[in-house]
Amino acid sequence: MHRTPTRRSPLPDSRTAAGRRRLVAGCVAVAAVLGLSACGTASGALQPTATASTPGASAPGATTPGATTPGATAQQPTGTAAATIAPTPGSDAAGPGRAAPPAGAEPRTPTAAATPGHAPATGTPVGTTPAGTPAAPPAQPGQATKVIGSTASGGRTVALTFDDGPGPATGQILDLLAQYHVKATFCEIGQNAAANPALVKRVLAEGHRLCDHSVHHPQPFEKLPHDKAVYEISAARDMIVKAGGPGTRVSWFRAPGGGFTADNEHIAAGLGMDSLGWSVDPRDWSRPGVAAIVSTVQSQLKPGGVILMHDGGGDRSQTVAALKQLLPWLVAQGYTFDFPAA
Repeated sequence: MHRTPTRRSPLPDSRTAAGRRRLVAGCVAVAAVLGLSACGTASGALQPTATASTPGASAPGATTPGATTPGATAQQPTGTAAATIAPTPGSDAAGPGRAAPPAGAEPRTPTAAATPGHAPATGTPVGTTPAGTPAAPPAQPGQATKVIGSTASGGRTVALTFDDGPGPATGQILDLLAQYHVKATFCEIGQNAAANPALVKRVLAEGHRLCDHSVHHPQPFEKLPHDKAVYEISAARDMIVKAGGPGTRVSWFRAPGGGFTADNEHIAAGLGMDSLGWSVDPRDWSRPGVAAIVSTVQSQLKPGGVILMHDGGGDRSQTVAALKQLLPWLVAQGYTFDFPAA
């Protein structure tokens, strides 16, 4: 019997030499599009390997020189893996509607946004005050705003003031003042005025003036609660007025220890009194010695000054002795005597 020869099926295209050449050529073409560096076969499938592309460099296998744009996704044949190359942070990759930079151009460094709580790299550092910043706000409640420290007339005048009386030294001081025809201001403790009304009346009769120095001289006076400050100031004024008799006027308030605040100034102003400070303090209350009291007054005094001394609150013999030297010295220096400003 004659048998017809069996025809063998042609070898798969990938098994023939010609087929392999066509396969390699196709792989190279795909690599040129995708920017791939290697191409191989595994069970007849393409295995693309992605590599980062340097801007301005030609893709391997490409026949036409040119840059592969970072961030662009190449079109691939069906069945191939997508190879997306992400732009390097800080690079100037092209985006939608934005042209890619020329090949070889230097990438622009992105401008860093300021982190909250930190200053930018340029400008005024955090924690400093730029030029032209407004000055600090006015004094807050609780701080003194206006305290008198000069005479009413100014010029070559001086105001003598005596605190903490009336006391045992008040009469001696009044005698010295009368001898030199000097008028002074007495800042009296309320309870002392109530205990020595005759001395309060004498102060007024001889042409001197009165000042409220609180009821009990509490310190620190600036720390007193409002209600306590009201009592210390208003009750002392009432005591002094009662001791002085009808028509007695108390023109100033002096806070013990100089503890003025906006609050106690306001209280005093509501009672018709200005706040009285000083410009010369020989600290005679501490009994530093007669010579020390005299030299301090002489060195600190300027025209229009207010001298702080004491006629009560303890032994004031040094004050009396110093005053005996200071009164003729003041006259010799051409000073005249005045009351504090009001």
